[in-house]
Amino acid sequence: MDISIHAAFLPHTDPDAALAFYRDALGFEVRNDVGYQGMRWITVGPVKQPETSIVLHPPAADPGITDDERRTVLEMIAKGTYTAITLATDDLDGVFDRLQASGADVVQEPTEQPYGIRDCAFRDPAGNLIRINQLR
Repeated sequence: MDISIHAAFLPHTDPDAALAFYRDALGFEVRNDVGYQGMRWITVGPVKQPETSIVLHPPAADPGITDDERRTVLEMIAKGTYTAITLATDDLDGVFDRLQASGADVVQEPTEQPYGIRDCAFRDPAGNLIRINQLR
């Protein structure tokens, strides 16, 4: 069996700020940008990996969610406790410098972890935790 990751979903709270982070700071290409009833779903991904995408979506857009649940989701996103994604690069220091220069919210500078990974971490404009591992 051959299964691959096609798309991961991360909420955004400001589509233009999300584009500035994922397209301009991270260098991802925009693959789709769809609006519907005042909301936007933006699909981005690494240029050299056209088969793998991140879909940036409006949080709690599900019509079955209650107002209390929607508030909880938005609070968790703002605190950075709702979701996360881990990316990887062969140039961690270069990516870190680029993101820091863009004004991205630094959570952790490049660090050698005791479990054998060197990584750094940022929050995207919505508050999602973005960890970036050094490929070895």
